[in-house]
Amino acid sequence: MRYRKAAYRRAPISRLTLLIAGLLGCVFCLAWNVLHDRRQHEQPPDRFGFGRPATQHEIDSEAIAIAPDGLGLPPGQGDSAIGAPVYKLKCAVCHGATGREGPFQKLVGDTGKTKTIGNYWPYATTVFDYIRRAMPLNAPGTLSADEVYGLTAYLLSANRIISPKTVLDARTLPSVEMPAKNYFIAHDSIWKPQ
Repeated sequence: MRYRKAAYRRAPISRLTLLIAGLLGCVFCLAWNVLHDRRQHEQPPDRFGFGRPATQHEIDSEAIAIAPDGLGLPPGQGDSAIGAPVYKLKCAVCHGATGREGPFQKLVGDTGKTKTIGNYWPYATTVFDYIRRAMPLNAPGTLSADEVYGLTAYLLSANRIISPKTVLDARTLPSVEMPAKNYFIAHDSIWKPQ
């Protein structure tokens, strides 16, 4: 037995149907443009219904940047004798017993291609800032100001930049001259708008 394909006829589309479809399309496009344009000019809300404003204490605890001239350094002090035991306890596992071994970034040394505090860092205040902000790796921001001053003194002493007996604080740290300082160009001297 043979099956015949059913013949389907298309109903003719009337001009009225086309006119209505076109008008509906125009109305939709116009409404879309009006809504889209209105959304672009709306201001975002002041609040989104979650969270709370930060307290001044929270803002101050995060605003801890230290400038090369020492602006922002906290009270406290430390020397190599304070920093050595802190280094052994909290830093040696990543940077080696003397700072030369690794497995992570080597911190001590002045020759070779490895960038260390002794041959690459331009400001002593940057050493303090980085330690306070990011170290130790497993608990960043947990060191006291005295511990960070001590670690900075220990590392600068290990790199033969300061004497092991030098006491660092907010006054003495910015005055430490780093060997690599002259290799860096101040940002303002690179670009000066005319």
